[in-house]
Amino acid sequence: MSPAKRRGILIGGALLVVVVVVAAFFLLNGGGSTPEAAAGATAVEKPGAIDPKSAISEYLQDLSENDPDAASRLTDDATAAAVALRSTRNTLNPASVSAKLTELQPTAAGAKQTDGTFSLAWTLKPGKVWTYDVPFQLALAGGKWLVHWAPSLLHPKLEAGQRLVISTAAQDTTAVADRDGKPLVITGSGGVRPADGNPAPLLRSALVGQVTAAAGGGFAVERVDTGGKSVETLFGKTSAEGAKPLVSSLSLATQNAAQAAVDGYQGSAMLVALDTGSGDILAVAQNAAAGNSPKALNGLYEPGSSFKIATSVAAVQQSGLSAASPVDCPGVATIGTRTVKNEGFELGATNLQTAFARSCNTTFGQLALALPADGLKKAADELGLNADYEIPGLKTELGKVEPAASKDEQVEDGFGQGRIQVSALGGTLMAATVATGKAITPRLWHDLDTTVVKGYSPPPSSALGEVRKMMRAVVTSGTGRAAASAGSVFGKTGTAQFGDGKQATGWFVGYRGNVAFAVVLENSNDSGPAVSLAAKFLKAL
Repeated sequence: MSPAKRRGILIGGALLVVVVVVAAFFLLNGGGSTPEAAAGATAVEKPGAIDPKSAISEYLQDLSENDPDAASRLTDDATAAAVALRSTRNTLNPASVSAKLTELQPTAAGAKQTDGTFSLAWTLKPGKVWTYDVPFQLALAGGKWLVHWAPSLLHPKLEAGQRLVISTAAQDTTAVADRDGKPLVITGSGGVRPADGNPAPLLRSALVGQVTAAAGGGFAVERVDTGGKSVETLFGKTSAEGAKPLVSSLSLATQNAAQAAVDGYQGSAMLVALDTGSGDILAVAQNAAAGNSPKALNGLYEPGSSFKIATSVAAVQQSGLSAASPVDCPGVATIGTRTVKNEGFELGATNLQTAFARSCNTTFGQLALALPADGLKKAADELGLNADYEIPGLKTELGKVEPAASKDEQVEDGFGQGRIQVSALGGTLMAATVATGKAITPRLWHDLDTTVVKGYSPPPSSALGEVRKMMRAVVTSGTGRAAASAGSVFGKTGTAQFGDGKQATGWFVGYRGNVAFAVVLENSNDSGPAVSLAAKFLKAL
């Protein structure tokens, strides 16, 4: 065989081998692309870029084109980056963003990280372009260069948990102050929010709802913390500097004392306090067990023996009695067709003050039956329990006392166990009326008026003078002795059964100095805890 022919056979055989190998590759790979193409496709799926400049340049381009998802994939924490980039863009709502590379440190052979700086410019509104430099870092991971994600990529001062917001209001200005000027509600870059400590949580919507946004052309970008509190103004300025806050009737010290008192009770507890001179609502407090709806202001409950304040007003004014008048207090009595019992005691022949202090149901059932059918309603009217007010931001109910539908009901009304209903606010207003001898208009604001829908006229001072003696005796020698250590307290306890009679609401209504109060404990089955809670509140003042 000639050398030329042998060379031709070898070449032909080599070509055949090549064809077989290539064919085998296509068979094994389903007729797909070449190894080089396949490898290239796999590489594209990996995040990052082949060199540092490409990585940062592509990131900045995606940032400028408002493509947070694409930009985030060029970082080493795509999930966090996407959320932060999208949220910031939506919050600042810029007309445009310009991100340009200004410096990139050269990388030596084999280097796995480098850094540099880029310029970021936000066009936020006409004439307001916010420009600043941002340091960055790049790192090699899995053969690709990635931008190291940190909140400082949005602004060099931004820290973990912080965010950027637009503000047109003054930076952390008091929007609502208490009667002493202490902040209750703050307005600022994070919007309107409670002051530190979340004072008066039950009244949050009422307080915040009266705050109006400051007018003007202020515009600023703020750095705020996780709670929305401004840390720093980074760009621009606000225009509400010096705006006067609304002034609430609340006393922060009184509110804190009331909240601490109810929070220390395990069951459902509520407490309302009023200034007897001005009608200022000083505190409205409920604990978690009482729920979030403001039952202290509009929840109506049978008042039990705390209503004996009204029965006493009626007996003094309409039946001509006094605190020293003789009365009978048997342990059990049939009054009309109703059998009335005391809580395991009898006093026999005594006086009205002692019967009131010891809370004798049989005495007050007899007193109620001797009154006209509307006698208790008239007394309740004079104590404000049927009054009606519109207080900005609040929905209130003071009580509901109507003429008894029967003699039996009239007897039960005499000790607060009929159809009579009173709220904690109503009980407080009743106590304040006894304390001052004046009609009280409750108010939550010094700047906004309470509308008197239905007012009332108080009992004569002569009648109230007798009732005050009896209320003081409750604390010195009666059912409210647990409050004696809290000073010169005047009050009346109450235990009101409801439902099948196995459960009862505990009450203590009263005043000390210029502070009137009412404590209501749902399902406490005794007034003793209400007295102790009131004492704790008063001592804290």
